[in-house]
Amino acid sequence: MRIDILSAVPKLLEGPFSHSILKRAIENGVAEVVIHNLRDYAYDKHKKLDDYAFGGGAGMVMLIEPIERCIDKLKAEREYDEVIYMTPDGELFNQKMANQMSVNYKNIIILCGHYKGIDERIREHIVTREISVGDYVLTGGELAAAIVADALIRLIPSVLNDETSALTDSFQDDLLAPPVYTRPADYKGWKVPEILLSGNQKKIDEWREEQAIKRTKERRPDLLD
Repeated sequence: MRIDILSAVPKLLEGPFSHSILKRAIENGVAEVVIHNLRDYAYDKHKKLDDYAFGGGAGMVMLIEPIERCIDKLKAEREYDEVIYMTPDGELFNQKMANQMSVNYKNIIILCGHYKGIDERIREHIVTREISVGDYVLTGGELAAAIVADALIRLIPSVLNDETSALTDSFQDDLLAPPVYTRPADYKGWKVPEILLSGNQKKIDEWREEQAIKRTKERRPDLLD
């Protein structure tokens, strides 16, 4: 999978892809993440990316031209499945969406908004899908883009050392994950449930399913609905 991320502040994206699982996936050639500085596609010598909104009001609006020029260049080099815009009023990102995208998409562009947002005509004529990571507003779309990229890349076969790990994550079966424990089995009198030390895998699996249902009922009953 190749993910091209378009940003007005590309340095915000350096950290998420420089460590841990995502770094290994990129180094091993399983995934490719390319971050593009939209200022490189600005027309004027000041590399301007925004201007005042027509009709007045607070906040600046990202210009059409740098975004279109960058996307046109990328599309001339390869086919893309989607041009995604990260925005608070997009469809809410969830695990089911991540699963589908990871399987069905090979190349995607993620556009990060900034300032007051992007010129609406970009959304009307260039963007093909709009995604939100939650009902709140961030300074820009960079952190949201990193969230989406992380969720997709970790699902690619061979990215995780144990490929079954992703299948037992929260939300994969519309349940929250059950509690997990590790050594020591007894810490300050805080003990690991005996069933997990029994070696009876069938009973352990049953216990984990019961705990997943219990936790979901307590914390996210809407998932059970």
